[in-house]
Amino acid sequence: MSFATLADFEAALAAPIAPDAEVIAQARARQADLTKPPGSLGRLEEIAIFFAGWQGRARPRLERGRAVVFAGNHGVVAHNVSAFPAAVTAQMVANFEHGGAAINALSRAAGLELKVVALDLDRPTADFTVAPAMTEDECLAALSAGASTVEAGLDLLVLGEMGIGNTTAAAALCARSLGGDAAVWVGPGTGIDDAGIARKVAVVDRAIACHADAPMTAFETLRRVGGREIAAIAGAVLRARQVRVPVLLDGFICCSAVAPLAVAAPASIAHCLAGHCSAEPGHRRLLAALGLEPILHLDMRLGEASGAAVAANIVRAALAAHDGMATFAEAGVSGAG
Repeated sequence: MSFATLADFEAALAAPIAPDAEVIAQARARQADLTKPPGSLGRLEEIAIFFAGWQGRARPRLERGRAVVFAGNHGVVAHNVSAFPAAVTAQMVANFEHGGAAINALSRAAGLELKVVALDLDRPTADFTVAPAMTEDECLAALSAGASTVEAGLDLLVLGEMGIGNTTAAAALCARSLGGDAAVWVGPGTGIDDAGIARKVAVVDRAIACHADAPMTAFETLRRVGGREIAAIAGAVLRARQVRVPVLLDGFICCSAVAPLAVAAPASIAHCLAGHCSAEPGHRRLLAALGLEPILHLDMRLGEASGAAVAANIVRAALAAHDGMATFAEAGVSGAG
């Protein structure tokens, strides 16, 4: 599947796709009949029912989960907004490919297949303080690259990113999509100091001003102040919804990719859960705006799908309890009277 035209993107964004209400009712009925007080497994029960609705199975499973990390480079790094040089993006991709990164270990621990997709690392996006980050064709290509990593039959999609400078892009996406001063969205990212944060705030302010007259659409926001890896996440999210694959989103950057989608069409991210709330300051505010309650709070801020991969273990536990517990009748236990 690809987004060959803007019309393809708009159609995917607006598609009336929803979870299966009948299956959700069946899953709720099963939860009510399991050998435990109603609601006693808390959020685990909600997660199991959520997965049932999107998988279309009253007893959902997690046999085939996939983590995808998209990587891209950003022209905005010319403004010294990161503690690391742009060359680190390619170096980390090599680390992923050789199995040496956190996401390699964490995806193995969660039983997830891992794919790494590097997007034109030798061709950074344009400096979005003076021009759109991507042309229309470049943005469509990035969206298509994301969509191509998703197919029907996956039980779970875990999404993440790598890209030096992309917390700046994420802050710009949030500011343009959701409003608020740049300062409320900008954080330390890779660990810059107060002077670096001030530079990032100024860069985001200039970016918002540069594109103030552009159409306030999801596509224009992604292409003007996003990045290739961020647009790829958006493409993967839209494709996952088309084939009813539940999605776990990672941290601030990953969630920023869906902010323009959610503003334009709130239902377009109804199949997504937030894996965790990162330590990047803007993430909590972003999750609140998106209406997403994170599964975990572990003060992580690594990116590369690491927090969402850890959360996949919670999903696995939720589905195991939902499927593997006995009902009151099966166990010969008296139910609530």
